[in-house]
Amino acid sequence: MEIREALTFDDVLLVPGASSVLPGDADTATHVTKSIALNIPLLSSAMDTVTEQDMAIAMAQAGGMGVLHRNLDVEEQARQVRRVKRFESGVVYAPITLMPDQTLADAKALQERYRITGFPVVDQDGRVLGIVTNRDMRFATDDKTPVRVMMTSSGLAMLREPADLKEAKSLMEARRIEKLLVVDQDHKLTGLLTIKDIEQAVLNPHATKDALGRLRVAAATTVGDSGFERSQALIDAGVDLIVIDTAHGHSILVAQAVERIKKLSNEVQVVAGNVATAEATRALIDAGADAVKVGIGPGSICTTRIVAGVGVPQLTAIMDCAGEGAKSGTPVIADGGIKYSGDFAKAIAAGASCAMLGSMLAGTDESPGEVILYQGRSFKAFR
Repeated sequence: MEIREALTFDDVLLVPGASSVLPGDADTATHVTKSIALNIPLLSSAMDTVTEQDMAIAMAQAGGMGVLHRNLDVEEQARQVRRVKRFESGVVYAPITLMPDQTLADAKALQERYRITGFPVVDQDGRVLGIVTNRDMRFATDDKTPVRVMMTSSGLAMLREPADLKEAKSLMEARRIEKLLVVDQDHKLTGLLTIKDIEQAVLNPHATKDALGRLRVAAATTVGDSGFERSQALIDAGVDLIVIDTAHGHSILVAQAVERIKKLSNEVQVVAGNVATAEATRALIDAGADAVKVGIGPGSICTTRIVAGVGVPQLTAIMDCAGEGAKSGTPVIADGGIKYSGDFAKAIAAGASCAMLGSMLAGTDESPGEVILYQGRSFKAFR
């Protein structure tokens, strides 16, 4: 049996060299998969005390991406995917609409479900009849009130597709309105613009967005039929990236899961893991994985190495897996063991395209962890 030397972050330092690039001019853009770019090489971990919708939104706005954990039931995880996709969307294509015969109760139910404040009103052919806003609903007291009674139908602000954001903002400012309907030549609704989305685009110029201007979001799933059904629901909800999240990714079940999910959609990307060897990386790439997640037991609270006695020191694991991934241009993600910013720099230097953070984000306002007060200080639970 050959035992070779293997290194982790604390074992090495990066040797400084000559540079002509100022820190403020550094380009941090990368790819989490071949087709999905990030403006910062960071993902938030798929842990139930790290990433739910608020963290996913914040990560995407900053230029990274959040991975919604799979301890949520399928419906709730899919709902959170939809919530992220609609939070900052440029033009909202296929917006949630109401029919004139629906009621205030229907509008309230949709408002609660999707957390939106206005609904275009359309007929059976999709032609615009009016719009119902939060203000209209506030002054209606009877839940049985028909939408046609509440809606604003005259003087509607509309823009013919394709929508130009500068023109849209000018029209909103001139009319002092917050929502703008986008219609085609037949007066059929094709989209909705809100002033919030336009302003967010200015505030977050480096946000990670898809081709339709929506924030990108990833979500975790698992293997087997239950994982396949979850993946189907996530794809239907509009997820950009499926992460097959297992403790041991060098498994026939993981490879089969990759193959099954890739057949569901030509658009969705699949990350598989976790692995720690070049052989495991090659197996997942051959199965169709668009990126491979690296890390067996390096996490601050992970017990895999203690309980099972398996793993590879993380820096060596990244170098081995990244070397294999480079042969086909497949990115690898460093997952776990990053305690300091210097560890992150070492992971990138070792060949990782981006890194996944858990404990470093668990104490933020956006994480879903329970707040604990201890001796006058606030902490968040992390597991």
